[in-house]
Amino acid sequence: MDKYFKNLTDRERAIFEGGISMGSLYHQFVGTPVNVDTIPSLEKAIEKSIMLQPAVIKVHVKLDEDLIKLMSGSNTYTSLEGKMLNVEITTRIHEELVTTCISYNEELDYPLMYIKG
Repeated sequence: MDKYFKNLTDRERAIFEGGISMGSLYHQFVGTPVNVDTIPSLEKAIEKSIMLQPAVIKVHVKLDEDLIKLMSGSNTYTSLEGKMLNVEITTRIHEELVTTCISYNEELDYPLMYIKG
């Protein structure tokens, strides 16, 4: 596969793979029905799904249980929203490791995707 990315450094490619995986995660799972009881299984499903992406070596998903409880209100569930996601995806290209994250940024009122390292 390296021949398709010869114009990128290993770090740039690791960032690229993390960004693709994060975008996939976001657009695949936002809108999924969730309640407090299904949080653990949804976190695991997201992690296992994203681990299938190229270069991904580690995924950690933590959904905001308090926000899910609040948004469920008197209903039995709510729909997953970007602001409920706390995710870290670590990608590796050769020896280069990069961690791509998403978490809700209150100042921006936005689920921000960013590079941690």
